[in-house]
Amino acid sequence: MGNDEKVKYWIDISKYDLETAEAMLKSKKFLYVGFMCHQAIEKILKGYYYATQKEVPPFTHNLTYLAEKCNIYKEFSDEYKDLIDTLEPLNVEARYPTYKKKLLQNLNQKKCLGILEQTKKLYQWIKKKLSKK
Repeated sequence: MGNDEKVKYWIDISKYDLETAEAMLKSKKFLYVGFMCHQAIEKILKGYYYATQKEVPPFTHNLTYLAEKCNIYKEFSDEYKDLIDTLEPLNVEARYPTYKKKLLQNLNQKKCLGILEQTKKLYQWIKKKLSKK
């Protein structure tokens, strides 16, 4: 698989995760809206990393770390940095039962809709930067 195909792979699975987040919102599976938004940003960052570094992205789920390794974090607006801070705990903690109840208390239709809309904006911003590479 060539470099362009690998980048396309990351973009495609990132888009799939965004679509899954939308489906989870419609079905009111709020915990998984955040989880899939995290996954979407993680994967598009990995695509960006692959496009710019020409090597396999780091094996991490830490969005801040990935964005910094991509040399893109410093370009994020405060809104995007806040989104990263919101998404970060929704990845790992969503997988463990002891955290689910606590997270679910803070997630509702309105909050998840906001997270999803912000995620789409960041996704598009990164994708636009990718198209210039």
